[in-house]
Amino acid sequence: MTEIYVDADACPVKEEVVRVAERHAITVHVVSNGGMRPTGHPLVRQVVVPSGPDVADDWIAERAGEGDIVVTGDIPLASRALEKGAAAIGHDGRAFTKDSIGMALAMRDLMRELRETGESKGGGPAFSKEDRSRFLRALEDAVQNEKRRAGP
Repeated sequence: MTEIYVDADACPVKEEVVRVAERHAITVHVVSNGGMRPTGHPLVRQVVVPSGPDVADDWIAERAGEGDIVVTGDIPLASRALEKGAAAIGHDGRAFTKDSIGMALAMRDLMRELRETGESKGGGPAFSKEDRSRFLRALEDAVQNEKRRAGP
């Protein structure tokens, strides 16, 4: 049975994840290292992990597997999810694939290097309505793909 794992600390699409999960009766694990207000939603499992680098990522990577969906803006976590057979979707609706993850990791490393040398000062564009809409479509597509893959 498909489950959705959300890397939640900086996730702008938590409500959208719950909306899609409701349509398909899918359990959602909202993983953060604190500060999340409980939803009380029966499909949502809120997981609070200790503070520290990659603790939430590690929790998700240890549990997500074949047929699951990971929602994250963290490219290394997306890579780990793909290695375990899970689908991975960025907050902006970008679906990470085995074919695209290598380039995404390389671009992440390049941008970090440019920031460290001072050649790049800022992040990307602000999160938009189009990003939210693209995310909803991508998550719905991922759920439908997993349903088809799992069969009747």
